[in-house]
Amino acid sequence: MESSRRIGQSGNVSGSISEREQEARNIRRLQVMINMVMSVICEDPNLTVEEASELAAGAKRAALAMFPDKELAYDILYKPRLQRLMNERFRLQ
Repeated sequence: MESSRRIGQSGNVSGSISEREQEARNIRRLQVMINMVMSVICEDPNLTVEEASELAAGAKRAALAMFPDKELAYDILYKPRLQRLMNERFRLQ
């Protein structure tokens, strides 16, 4: 009976490991995407405020598509970074 519990638990563990791996991949993908958006906003001399805003909005849509229930986390972690960068780049207030 003890061995059947272990088998059942190990089956659940392997399922949660793959879920954790997938979540880790999505987190890394989100970090890379945000870094790329920030890099474009920072470095593209021809970028307009409107285009930068569209990039930021697209990043938020993509983040929420990957993590649908984490809008608050996005607003706490990434939104201030993008706003600060936009303010510095375009001298917004």
